[in-house]
Amino acid sequence: MRTDSTAAAVLPAPLKHKPVKKTTKLKSVLSKKKTIIRDISWLSFNARVLQEAADTTVPLYERIRFLGIFSNNLDEFFRVRVATLKRMVAFGRSARMHLEENPELILEEIQATVISQQQEFDRIWKEIEEELKNEHIFIRTEKHLNREQQKFVQNYFNDHVRTNIIPLMIESIPNLPYLRDKSIYLAVVLAKEDNSVRQTYALIEIPTTVLPRFLILPSKEGEHDIMLMEDVIRFNLPHVFSYFGYDKFSSSIIKVTRDAELDIDNDIATSLIHQLEKGIKARRKGKPVRFIYDNQIDPYLLEFLIRRLGLSRKDNLLPGGRIHNFKDFMDFPEEVFTRERMRRKTLIHPLFQNVPSVMSVLREQDVMLHTPYHSFDTIIDLLRESAMDPQVTTIKITAYRLARNSRIINALINAVRNGKQVVVVLELRARFDEEANLKWKERLEEEGVKVLYGVPGMKVHAKICVIKKRTGNSTVQYGFVSTGNLNERTAKVYGDHCLLTSDRGILADINRIFRYLESPRHDEKILQQCKTLLVSPHNMRKSFIRMIDREIRNAGNKKAAGITLKMNSLSDEIMIDKLYEAARAGVDVKLIIRGICCAYTSNKKWKKDIEAISIVDEYLEHARVFVFHNGGQEKVFIASSDWMVRNLDHRVEAAAEIVDPVIRQELIEILNIQLLSNVKVRILDNEQRNAYKHSPGRKVRAQLEIFKYLHDKTYN
Repeated sequence: MRTDSTAAAVLPAPLKHKPVKKTTKLKSVLSKKKTIIRDISWLSFNARVLQEAADTTVPLYERIRFLGIFSNNLDEFFRVRVATLKRMVAFGRSARMHLEENPELILEEIQATVISQQQEFDRIWKEIEEELKNEHIFIRTEKHLNREQQKFVQNYFNDHVRTNIIPLMIESIPNLPYLRDKSIYLAVVLAKEDNSVRQTYALIEIPTTVLPRFLILPSKEGEHDIMLMEDVIRFNLPHVFSYFGYDKFSSSIIKVTRDAELDIDNDIATSLIHQLEKGIKARRKGKPVRFIYDNQIDPYLLEFLIRRLGLSRKDNLLPGGRIHNFKDFMDFPEEVFTRERMRRKTLIHPLFQNVPSVMSVLREQDVMLHTPYHSFDTIIDLLRESAMDPQVTTIKITAYRLARNSRIINALINAVRNGKQVVVVLELRARFDEEANLKWKERLEEEGVKVLYGVPGMKVHAKICVIKKRTGNSTVQYGFVSTGNLNERTAKVYGDHCLLTSDRGILADINRIFRYLESPRHDEKILQQCKTLLVSPHNMRKSFIRMIDREIRNAGNKKAAGITLKMNSLSDEIMIDKLYEAARAGVDVKLIIRGICCAYTSNKKWKKDIEAISIVDEYLEHARVFVFHNGGQEKVFIASSDWMVRNLDHRVEAAAEIVDPVIRQELIEILNIQLLSNVKVRILDNEQRNAYKHSPGRKVRAQLEIFKYLHDKTYN
């Protein structure tokens, strides 16, 4: 069984997979650029995800999940980045951006890389299928059911599926209905065995939004048989089309990926809410940027669909295998595996163990939570405590991405019901969460929460909170600055840092940010008053540049100089150029980059090459941490922002310097563990080869070592 929507490039031994050879034209373009093309670097990141799926030391269930993550990543890449490049080609030179001067060549490279990745994906999936069989787990198709299973599938279809599908007889419809992004469709050819009637075509949307993709079938003892929803429908096609008398059916899965950018106009008379609702509707009908189909599809049906969708052979038409939307395999049924996954128990931070009040701890000292090693429940406990405390008057918080059943929201609603003033800055333009956040907006406003929608022209990406509490004649404040979203679901797998504090300087600046967000004109002079936090778009970029310049001067004066940066993405050319300048001067520059890294890491003209690694493991490395040697008095920051143009210039972001010596050293030691690790670590080089890091001595797996470090750590 082959797949469609996935693949990997640039994999090191032992995967025996060669990098895609770049075209002569693209090589010429790359030789003139000071940075690596962003989209090429992104594809290299997704190849690292696929490496995890290929790694036979990874538990089988997790390997399947990595295939799903890879596929989901690639879908988003096409919906956003490929769609953007296609727009740039259509608009001509006037639309060229600083990292995409040659969108046509980049699209060619993307196409070649994705095809190569798909081949690697298919190889890995075949290997995993064999391993599933060794575990007595079988994926059954409509052609491989025993009598008991046939009856079970027919009953399941009648009870659950039939009313959730409406076949489209597409030849009789004047205008082909828009095929939904994120959905897969069964394209069916209906015919008669005796050829007495002309064959016709139909489409059936697979209802995975309301039903699970996987159906566990009655199985022999010691075995587990699983069937995909599309195969449940395939088995029942004679019943679906019983009205028409057809007795011969062939079917193939197809999928359309659409431009996901929100086309929101600049009509200032239109409210943001109406613009978003309009944009979300437009997204559902966005221009196709990729069409994937089973390579066994009926050729006449394929030509018919390409013509009706308005596609051409120049578009991303990708033949694949039987399975599409592999992203659903992130939810592959775990219960069929006899060997349970080894789960490390989440730690309660020692300072919060056996204490009745989070605020009572913060009154004495700052605390840094490191999720998912530390429990995210402490943050929820802080908000719940604030909601119930009669002396708390106000809670202000930003929200970017929330869990589906958010306990954060529940705590804030309870706070309003207890008479608190609650202000939530809800980022309605959080990509792919716009619809969910619009629903949260309605719910919060119904309960009496004051909801702010951010700033025109920029997103609010800062993760901040302030809680005001009256004690006698004075006001005491608590709050936090975080690198991650307030989402208890993703906090179980995203590696982030959250500084819980009662520091007056930090909380004064958080109040200034909220005052800026609440002011009708969003006067940036308010942000200019911030004295402790670094804030985008006001001073974050220039502050970090000043710190890099200090290291360059120190290196020039023969003093120790070093910069260690951890983030998700590094693509801002100005910041990259400053790092090149530091390398030329002899500064020790070390990078831990999970995703996009557009910086070259070696150059003959530099005194010291840049050391750059990427860690892809069980947890998603999501934190942003910046360390500057500063003559031995290290300056350490956590932030919500990566070093991308959008984060530094076009979003509201916050970075906090860590002044508590214990917490500062804690962060430095965690970074050192990651820099010294040699398991699950890839070297980021000029060629984007993703070679695994090998070093002598004992094996160090960063995420395991960090857990041990935090588990054993004691506090006074």
